[in-house]
Amino acid sequence: MIFAILTKSLLFSIIFITFVVNNLNRIYMKELVSKIQEVYATFSTDAALQIEKGNKAAGTRARKTSLELEKLMKEFRKLSLEESKK
Repeated sequence: MIFAILTKSLLFSIIFITFVVNNLNRIYMKELVSKIQEVYATFSTDAALQIEKGNKAAGTRARKTSLELEKLMKEFRKLSLEESKK
């Protein structure tokens, strides 16, 4: 009897933890996509300034931002693959 209660309690704990982790992953992915959009907007603005007005400082900022964007995109790809395997 005690074993059955402990088993049910453990099972409930595992289900609850799985639910929480899945929701945290989704929340993190939403925040990550939001951050990607924000960084891309910055990149786009700086790249346009370099192209249209020849602003060298904007080109430097755009290159730096592109590296940050690359890291964020790799993180998104990693999380996306994890989610697709569930």
